[in-house]
Amino acid sequence: MISVWLLENWIEIFGAVTGMIYVFLEIKQNPLLWPVGFVTSAVYVWIFFTGKLYADMSLQGYYLAISVIGWYWWVRGQKHRAESAGNVGNGRMGEGEKGRLREEETKGLRDEETKRRGDKRTEELVVARLKIRTGLILSAVFVTLFAGLWLILSRLTDSPVPGWDSFITSLSIVATWMLARKIYEHWYLWIAVNTASILLFISRGLYPTMALYIVYLIMSFAGLKAWKRSL
Repeated sequence: MISVWLLENWIEIFGAVTGMIYVFLEIKQNPLLWPVGFVTSAVYVWIFFTGKLYADMSLQGYYLAISVIGWYWWVRGQKHRAESAGNVGNGRMGEGEKGRLREEETKGLRDEETKRRGDKRTEELVVARLKIRTGLILSAVFVTLFAGLWLILSRLTDSPVPGWDSFITSLSIVATWMLARKIYEHWYLWIAVNTASILLFISRGLYPTMALYIVYLIMSFAGLKAWKRSL
């Protein structure tokens, strides 16, 4: 019986496993979370389509796109940090050479200007708190998405749970964008999303996915604690 169930649900199980790896890498702030997330999202496009969770299926398409963007932001920022570290090292090596003092001072001014220009480029790699203005904008985005999706799902599809589906999808879109920008409070959104998703997947009989989201919920609390140390 177990082997038959595994064969019938292997795609969902595979998606659950890659999803757990994704959250683990997210907690560790490892950029590899993005390609893993890309694979996970591709699998769940099919899973949610067969489960008639159309908003969640569309959400996975968004995840595919944000995985590429997020990976670029994180990797690009690491490159800039490595270059900055190299510049600091070169400055220290020239301190004892009188003949190069003026050159190093000039270079230091250039490096300082470059650093100021690069701050905006490397913001995405710094774990930061949510600013009030950004929070208000994201709240407006969430409400707009939620209302629009609920209207579409309730009137144009056969979705049995348009409200739940719209809530999870809208909040997940906002949370994923916050993750790509490394905003600490995105973990609170994942806690809400994972709790709602557990209830939804129980009602739809997607038990491997339900188990995945229970793990997600536990790992969300772990991520909240781990990222706090990076502030």
